[in-house]
Amino acid sequence: MSSLYLLTGFLGAGKTTLLKEMIKIFRDERLAVIINEFGKIGVDGDILNGIGVPLSEISDGSIFCSCKLDQFEEVLLKTLQKEPEVIIIEASGLSNPQNLRKILEWPAFQGVELKGSICIADAVNFHKVVYSALACRHQLSIADLVILNKIDLVSRQSVEQTKDLISSIRPEVPIVEASFGKIEWRWIRELGSKNDRSSPLRQVQDITLQKFLLDVSPIKTREELMAFLSAFACSTYRIKGFVHMENVNFLVDAVGPDIKITAFDGNPAALNKLIVLSGNGLPALSGIREAIKKLGLSPDMLQ
Repeated sequence: MSSLYLLTGFLGAGKTTLLKEMIKIFRDERLAVIINEFGKIGVDGDILNGIGVPLSEISDGSIFCSCKLDQFEEVLLKTLQKEPEVIIIEASGLSNPQNLRKILEWPAFQGVELKGSICIADAVNFHKVVYSALACRHQLSIADLVILNKIDLVSRQSVEQTKDLISSIRPEVPIVEASFGKIEWRWIRELGSKNDRSSPLRQVQDITLQKFLLDVSPIKTREELMAFLSAFACSTYRIKGFVHMENVNFLVDAVGPDIKITAFDGNPAALNKLIVLSGNGLPALSGIREAIKKLGLSPDMLQ
């Protein structure tokens, strides 16, 4: 029997950092990891390269949507052939994971026990996205545990207000606090999937989501890239990818207007391609086009 843990959380909440912590928890067990990214190219797989555990990556859509369900089933079956004791699935921040329990009822997955769904929430931005992003509420609706991350970046009053907001949506779900994704191992070890919430198996796509791919090869310096992204980042949920400039590889990671461009010690599979994720009603597309025009760049950057 393989124990499965589902890791969810909206874009930029800290899922990948938390995943690294969970890998430490299960380091003495046979472990497998499945990563799902909504964008056309995967980024987290390169970030986690070298973690020392089998890792599978599914990009360009949610694994719980009809467009990726067959691929998810195939990847999970291949993972089970390796007889892992523990499987961790990091779902896309834009995914609706409500179908997972129904999927695991299929005969092919009788050897999988869902231990729990862990939802990581961003103390800085949760109140901004919980009502505007449907995926955020879907993830919260099936959570067995909510980890309120980044509490070091907000006041104590703000932390309590966010916890009250979460409890107003899911009164019974336990909430714990964290900074930098650092957790107490017992939080994970004690999960037993007491939450039996499930929903009918519906293969739907959230049409409120938007995703774009940017080729930023024409941009040659970190300063130029920061100026370009700053022009429209506030109209996005997330911008992520790897860029090669000035003979250095950089990881670009933006959550709304908070943009980080840091040197990356590795060899990413895709360079100079940035995934931009946004929502319906946010002027991301027009903002990107205006930024391209303002800086005199080629419209072909937007793919």
